[in-house]
Amino acid sequence: MTGLGEWLAPALTAPLAQEMGSFWLPPKSSTVAPAVDTIFNLIFWISVVFFVGIVLVMVVFLFKYRRRPGVTQKPAPTHNTILELTWSGIPLLLVVVIFYTSYRVYLDMTTPPQNAYEVLVHAQKWSWSFTYPNGYIDENLHVPVDKPVRLVMSSEDVIHSLYVPAFRIKMDVVPGRYTKAWFQATEPGEYVIFCTEYCGTGHSDMLATVYVHEPGEFEKWLEDAARFAANLSPAERGERAYVKLGCVGCHSMDGSAKTGPTFKGIFGETHRFTNASPVEVDENYIRESILNPSAKVREGYADQMNSYKKSLDDGTLTEEDISDLIEYIKTLK
Repeated sequence: MTGLGEWLAPALTAPLAQEMGSFWLPPKSSTVAPAVDTIFNLIFWISVVFFVGIVLVMVVFLFKYRRRPGVTQKPAPTHNTILELTWSGIPLLLVVVIFYTSYRVYLDMTTPPQNAYEVLVHAQKWSWSFTYPNGYIDENLHVPVDKPVRLVMSSEDVIHSLYVPAFRIKMDVVPGRYTKAWFQATEPGEYVIFCTEYCGTGHSDMLATVYVHEPGEFEKWLEDAARFAANLSPAERGERAYVKLGCVGCHSMDGSAKTGPTFKGIFGETHRFTNASPVEVDENYIRESILNPSAKVREGYADQMNSYKKSLDDGTLTEEDISDLIEYIKTLK
């Protein structure tokens, strides 16, 4: 029993309870999270009070006013002004309070500070990529602690939605336009990014991580990451492009079947297609498959890959990225 008590003791301390968050919500790890939780708890407890109150009154009325032999039923009253004003006025007041508090928090969540650090977010089936002001691109989001970060987001294909539960931020990422969100992380650590708009068969795998760096560490990480990426070989850069461009969501590199054909051992093979004559997999075929995937649809697979032509035109994808990816595919023997 002593051992159990020693094991449970830390769970009962206030700091750990705060670290673990509440029963319903994860830890509050951004400046806006406490305000969002306040509104959540307000609506939750209003709902609890009304639910419990209504059910209790219903149960009491079931017994008090049940049909009994020998009791003459009295006609129900047709009008009660005080009662009608009460059940109309109280909900109206609660709605006004909820709207006022929610709107104030909404304005805070949609108005980033002028000094916010800007990161470009690119979403596609089924991966995220994050572009920093120095041009470095990473498949995860790295940010400094206690500094506002502004996300400018776009989608390559369908509607996605970026959601970081610990920060209490969620914003749809819509093709053909830019959407924006901002946050200021308050605790260093790692936090999960979800896509919360169903975007296809790989939706549940569309995950990334927010790395919140200690003061002074973010700038060093960004400099080291950019220098490291510049010193990689073409095949190593291609492996990073394989993740950055979202190839990992549909194409395996170990021979396993996914939405699209595997990349393992395909270079130099002859592939058959449903809408074209067989060809050998070479540099030109891979480039064409990236920019115009509908030109040759592999047998056994649906024509559902998005073209990267627009990404090449707007600079999200470069010719160097394509060349690096081809060099990486060559290594997958």
